[in-house]
Amino acid sequence: MSEQLLRVLQKQKQMLVLISGHDGGTGASPVSSIRHAGLPWELGFGRNTPDTGKNKLRSRVVVQTDGQLKTGRDIAVAALLGAEEWGVATAALIVEGCILMRVCHLNTCPVGVATQDPELRKRFDGNADHVVNFFKFLVQELER
Repeated sequence: MSEQLLRVLQKQKQMLVLISGHDGGTGASPVSSIRHAGLPWELGFGRNTPDTGKNKLRSRVVVQTDGQLKTGRDIAVAALLGAEEWGVATAALIVEGCILMRVCHLNTCPVGVATQDPELRKRFDGNADHVVNFFKFLVQELER
């Protein structure tokens, strides 16, 4: 963690540290961010945990992770490594019908998930019940 970030964290009462992996995202980011992504989120914890602990900041920091968390096992691993919040948005989008064309920023989504174009929105046939079932299965896997 950079010294500048540590100084900012020390001034705040509580901050969110997001450790995001290279596998996540739907394409709403700029193309250069997608193509030049970094490392898996698990490696981010190897750097974050000692730095926040050494500087006595761990009690003030909420650690969130995301980047292709798709199963209960992924969330369990993140929790064991120290994550307190988890992002599973890409998996939820897939369940809803997204096909990850990674063109969200162009407003040309072929299945109508991420567009404001009325003609493309007509193609969207997602069902909220599928997302609810996904989260039920995720919780069931975590309970095992």
